[in-house]
Amino acid sequence: MLYRIKPTDMQKGMGRAARFTNMNRSIILNKTYQTQLQGRSVLLVDDVMTTGATLSACAEACRQAGAEKVNAVVFARVARLE
Repeated sequence: MLYRIKPTDMQKGMGRAARFTNMNRSIILNKTYQTQLQGRSVLLVDDVMTTGATLSACAEACRQAGAEKVNAVVFARVARLE
């Protein structure tokens, strides 16, 4: 349902701000599915979350398509060592 509309740099080694900038306006919803999300709840599933930049971009695309609520589940979270 979601796809990347612009090439993005690999995020490995990027800090939090750079990752969010990299993903800004890079993911949109396939218009074929737009009416299916209006007023609905969406569950995003990701394998690993580092800063949340990719999930944030996906959630924003869903909200722009009219999703009422967007939740996410991840299988692993990268721990910060700061």
